[in-house]
Amino acid sequence: MPRGEIDRIRERFRTRQYDMSAHAMEEMAEDLLTIEDVEEAVLNGRLSRVETDDPRGTRYIIVGVAMDQQTPVGVVGRFSSSGRYLVITVYEVTAFEG
Repeated sequence: MPRGEIDRIRERFRTRQYDMSAHAMEEMAEDLLTIEDVEEAVLNGRLSRVETDDPRGTRYIIVGVAMDQQTPVGVVGRFSSSGRYLVITVYEVTAFEG
């Protein structure tokens, strides 16, 4: 996968140009994850998959670890029309994420 995409996403996180959907916030709370866990996963994780079949735009699935450096975290998002990054959902990875 192009290295540029993960770099572009990380830049949005570093410059706080990202938003969390209500669904992402709910899922984060259910899995006892914090915004810091999400940021850590994105900034130090890997781009696991790119899905282009959604008419709303390309989705990027990033898998990394939470602040505890043990809990695996999945972060799904897309770029919005304004150029900001929208986190659609967040989850604790419980099975192998390829």
